Amino acid sequence: MKKTYKPMLAKPTPKPFSKEGWIYEIKWDGFRAIAYVKENLKLLSRNQTQIQEKFPELQELTILTQNVVLDGEIVIIKNKKPDFQVLLERNQATKPLEISIQTKKSPASYMIFDILEKNQKNLTNLTLIERKKILRQTVKEGNHVFITDFIEKKGEEYYKIVIEKEFEGIIAKKKNSIYQPGTRSKNWLKIKKTKTVDCIIFGYTKGTGFREETFGALILGLYGLKNQPIFIGKVGSGFSDQDLMKLSKKLKDLKTRKPAFKTNLKDVYWVKPKIVIEVSYQTLTKEGKLRMPIFQTIKTQKIPKECTTQQRTTPNLDPYYSKRDFSKTNEPKNNKKIEKDSIFVVQEHHSKRLHYDLRLEREGVLKSWAVPKGIPLQKNLKRLAVEVEDHPLDYAKFEGTIPKGEYGAGTVKIWDKGNFETKNWENDVIEFLPKGQKMDGKYILVRLKKGNQKNWLLFKGRE
Repeated sequence: MKKTYKPMLAKPTPKPFSKEGWIYEIKWDGFRAIAYVKENLKLLSRNQTQIQEKFPELQELTILTQNVVLDGEIVIIKNKKPDFQVLLERNQATKPLEISIQTKKSPASYMIFDILEKNQKNLTNLTLIERKKILRQTVKEGNHVFITDFIEKKGEEYYKIVIEKEFEGIIAKKKNSIYQPGTRSKNWLKIKKTKTVDCIIFGYTKGTGFREETFGALILGLYGLKNQPIFIGKVGSGFSDQDLMKLSKKLKDLKTRKPAFKTNLKDVYWVKPKIVIEVSYQTLTKEGKLRMPIFQTIKTQKIPKECTTQQRTTPNLDPYYSKRDFSKTNEPKNNKKIEKDSIFVVQEHHSKRLHYDLRLEREGVLKSWAVPKGIPLQKNLKRLAVEVEDHPLDYAKFEGTIPKGEYGAGTVKIWDKGNFETKNWENDVIEFLPKGQKMDGKYILVRLKKGNQKNWLLFKGRE
């Protein structure tokens, strides 16, 4: 096993498809790694860096198989789906004690989808289906090691299911394709659900190499509370030569010495916030930054003041719709803006157990929590609030009976409603001022650090 392999890569394609001779797998959102398994394990990342010491639990591979080279993805599963942000945090651990703590707190899994070598025999010239068969015969699954499943032909249907479960997307592979190390092949295609956001250019970094005369990356921002500019990342890919020249000329005419916000970036040239661009991105980081942003186009008709943090996330109501049969329940399907100001509602829900549903308007939907013991109205009370799927805005008006056999069956009535002001909205802490008949004053939601990531504490705060 002297040879090392570079991973075969997939080309992006815009839409899912169903075709004879193709198989479809989940696209795992993690670290790609080639595993060399003998008495000891060696894990090489895409850039050929050894990473096995960072993931000691994956030494389990040496018990489950021997004398093989495997291709797969290292992921950390939280709430039944990969959490790339947690994986990044775990990768920052360097000291043995720190790695040990992180391993117990956020154990990793190795999702295997290919085998490249067995007993020093190169298998890359075999067809994908032949390799899949050998993989199943050669590797046992364990606590941290899994062999990925696939389906044939039904790519569009599978893509829909995968996206509803909030995975990143799918990979389509030709059944008769050989393994081409280091090649981005049209025999493997990746189909991801991408999001877009209209951003304001607040600056740019100095270009190098062939971009020395233009720029390296654009510094992006959105307007948040009280129209304060908020840094959401930088974009340095997706530009044509014409885009680079056109934007560079515009930016040089807008230079200013006044920074829009604080960043750790070096060699930044700040500009007046006059230009809006559309950027596609994969997801948001825990800090609210764009992950894997790509420039799409200049939005000449868009006013910068319209680019707020509220349009950063496209409403995703797929989990809500997937749980309901609207031929049986009269719960709302529409998602229309009800009022100019942000709305909240608390619904008394008599289902299997009485609980109260708190819903806050945010990013085009109602962010929702089930509060089993009711809303605290006094300052010394703290109540568990369990985060549930987003609901459409029209749900704020819903009262009625959900039929037996349907999700959430039982009666729903409005307990309190009104507008609210957001004081702070972060990944783990939300502070808001509801103006209802019962809920009034400052309320705080804090995500619990231990256990289920959907568990929060709700309590009334000081004014």
